[in-house]
Amino acid sequence: MRRNQQFHILAFEGPDAYSRAGGIATRVSGLARALADAGHETHLWFIGDPELPAREEQGQLTLHRWCQWISALHPGGVYDGEDGKVDDYAGSLPPFVVAQCQQALAAEGGVVVLAEEWQTVGAVLHLDLLLRQAGVRDRARLFWNANNTFGFDRIAWRQLAAAATITTVSRYMKHRMWAWGVDPVVIPNGLDVESFEAPDQADVTQLKGCFADRTLLAKVARWDPDKRWLLAIDTVAELKRGGARPVLLARGGVEGHEEEVMAHARRAGLEVAHQTSERAGFAGLLNAVSRVNGADVVVLRSALDTRARAVLLHAADAVLANSGHEPFGLVGLETMAAGGLACTGASGEDYAIDGHNALVLQENHPNEFVSLFTRLHAQPARARQLRLSGMQTAREYAWPRVIDRALLPRM
Repeated sequence: MRRNQQFHILAFEGPDAYSRAGGIATRVSGLARALADAGHETHLWFIGDPELPAREEQGQLTLHRWCQWISALHPGGVYDGEDGKVDDYAGSLPPFVVAQCQQALAAEGGVVVLAEEWQTVGAVLHLDLLLRQAGVRDRARLFWNANNTFGFDRIAWRQLAAAATITTVSRYMKHRMWAWGVDPVVIPNGLDVESFEAPDQADVTQLKGCFADRTLLAKVARWDPDKRWLLAIDTVAELKRGGARPVLLARGGVEGHEEEVMAHARRAGLEVAHQTSERAGFAGLLNAVSRVNGADVVVLRSALDTRARAVLLHAADAVLANSGHEPFGLVGLETMAAGGLACTGASGEDYAIDGHNALVLQENHPNEFVSLFTRLHAQPARARQLRLSGMQTAREYAWPRVIDRALLPRM
């Protein structure tokens, strides 16, 4: 590893509300902050809110909001007007980055570029070309990371492999990418410092008190078939048939699969409630669930801030974080950090060990969860130990540890 390196993170998603659409925003925001906190000059280039400053300095971290002129025409969020943003990002950002880091390119440490997802491939190729033309390509390390398989058919893999070191977030993704003729390096996701803030026990008690005589399940994920929402509904229905009086608190996104999931719930004889609260944070969550009135599935329309999310993940009897295709499983790891009981799938969740720190679900059938959960529920001491083991595992994935263990040795 070189000393005094300057880091540039290239991504579509970022910390602005406009820029958040999923786990990539969490990843790049946490990574950028951890690098800056470690003393590295760090720059995050992302598709930012058009109403916020184009450049914002936060100590060692500088936020660069790109494509704002396009975002002003597309208020629907980071992926609204995506193709135009991809072209503009690829064409206009690399020359600016090269100009920005001239001094660092001439210094001992050099520059490290960490790019995320298919939308940044054009920018990486352009940046590689400009650095070669300037005769300073050896002063920069370029990495490109895949968080999912989205857009793989749009990537010029041979050119990308020649321009950058290709990475991904799990062994599962590494194996999936072999089919595209590449063999990426695995550098896992990490958790930011806020993920390890213990949820307020008074809040946990209040939330659990709203469902004192019920089995409280939680699921936080995009409304996507890969997330196995239909299986979650079948699980609630199966528990209900067994007399467990379950309730599922569901927080999804804006995807159309929600309609199919809700229709499936009603066909299964489940009562569905959609809850929105004008209050923010945990107070809003508590206000929403206090009006459930016996519903089996409660769809939370209001956003969950960090505090409310941690309380929900901890208070739930189980968090259904299992998917059919899960590149990494960030929600499962966040559940562990919050002291919750994570129920993961068996794809990219390298951190999950069945019966040690999580319940690992491998079948697309509700009986698997019902059997494992019922057995665990009858052994409170084992359930507590499983949560404690999960917390210990999560600490190994704090961003500073991931950076020191998996990223910096590659510099």
